[in-house]
Order: sequence, then structure tokens, then C-alpha cells
Amino acid sequence: MTDQFQLTDDQLAIQDVARKFTADAITPHAAEWDENGHFPRDVIKQAAELGFAAIYVSEEAGGIGLGRLEAALIMEAMAYGCPATSAFVSIHNMASWMIDRFGGDEVKAKFLPDLVTMDKMASYCLTEPGSGSDAAALKTTARLEGDHYVVNGTKQFISGAGVNDIYVTMVRTGQPGPKGISCLVIEKEMQGVSFGAKERKLGWNASPTAQVILDNVKVPVENRVGAEGDGFRFAMAGLDGGRLNIGACSLGGAQRCLDEAIAYTKDRQQ
Repeated sequence: MTDQFQLTDDQLAIQDVARKFTADAITPHAAEWDENGHFPRDVIKQAAELGFAAIYVSEEAGGIGLGRLEAALIMEAMAYGCPATSAFVSIHNMASWMIDRFGGDEVKAKFLPDLVTMDKMASYCLTEPGSGSDAAALKTTARLEGDHYVVNGTKQFISGAGVNDIYVTMVRTGQPGPKGISCLVIEKEMQGVSFGAKERKLGWNASPTAQVILDNVKVPVENRVGAEGDGFRFAMAGLDGGRLNIGACSLGGAQRCLDEAIAYTKDRQQ
């Protein structure tokens, strides 16, 4: 008989911190945030003070250097209070990790310090109006002109669009298919960056979702993550961890529903 899986003492402590933060800062306000479509930037930034903005960013880059299991424990705990807020933090972590894992020293030094503290928040931009599941068919172009790229295209259903500062964006720099895709860090204040109207959603209104519209945006070559042609591989690696986190968010939300149902039933029986 194999030993039953158990969390380590450190993992239990991390889970406890995340649960306490959620109970104090998220759960009491989540319904109001959703009803009013309020983006809780201040509360999300408080999560960064616990290290939750850079969970699996390396310690050398200022993160807390934890693994996927620890990240899942944090996301599950936060989703017990608000799945939308937890998922938003997950996406920020995914974008920050991609820069840390695949970026050179210049792009890491430029962006990671503010992402680790959440003085700036990050979105992940892959999906387009004409390419969702077939993400390698994306059409957003980045034409190299000297020391910068000129980027044109539209990204669809982007969490944090319009409120976030940083957009880790997959663009086409070469041939059709995945090998022609590169990864650029695009900044909100760059000329030619604009956003569509907020998507109307059933729930998850505390996390704004919209198009990111790129019209002749000049992006310095130094903002490229890794080499040209490697962007699709980076995007898929980011999603490997992101999907685990979204699964954990689903567990946290489902546990809350179950606990609420049990509590309601007990009240009815008394």
C-alpha cells in the first residue's frame, strides 16, 4: 500500500495564509464587486505583498520561486472567495513567469520589478476574433523596422484589457503557423494601443474583459521575449500552468458552493 498524499508543513502554511487573506479581504466584498462590475485593484495589489503576484517567478527576479502545486493551493483558496479575482491573479502570474522564464536580462530588468510588486499588472494576449482554439492561426502582425516592430491586429477576450499596464502578446513575425509567432511585451501607454468595450458576462464582472486593439504600435525590439519564432512555444508553456490554476479556481468556487448549500440545508432543518 502506498502512502497517502499529504501536503508538507510549508504548503499547509502557504494555504493557510491564502485562506486568511481571502476571508479577510475578498470574500466579504466579492458579491458587491460582481454586482457593480468593480475591479478591485487595491485588494489585488495587497496579494502582491504576500508574494502572490510572482508565485513561480524565480527568487533571483524577485519572486517567491514556488512550484505549481503551491500556486494551485493559493488559487484554490482565493477562488473560494471570488473565482474571477483568483483567475485574474493567475493570469498576471502566467505573464510574469513567461518574461522571467524565457526573456533575456534586458526585458526582465525592464518589466519584472513592477510586475512582482503589482505596481503594474499584466495580461496574456493570444486569442483573436478569428483564432481561438486554433491559436497558431493568429493574424496580428509585427513588422520589423530598424530597432522596433510595427504591430497591427486585434486580440479578443483579454482579461484585464483596459485596466492592465502590460500585455504579453503573441504576434506574427514570420511564416504561417506556429513557427512564425513571436512574443512581445506591449505597454498600455504606447501610441496606437486601444481597447474595445467591456464584454457583457454572466458573472466574473470583477475581472474586466475586452479587446486589445493594436494600430501601428511601435514596440522596441528590446521588448521581445526570447527569439523570433519561439512565441507560440512560450504561449503554450504559459497555458500549461494557467490551466492548472484555472482548475484550482474551479475547485475553490465549487467548494464554496457546496459549503453554502450544506449551511443552507442545516439552517432549514433547524
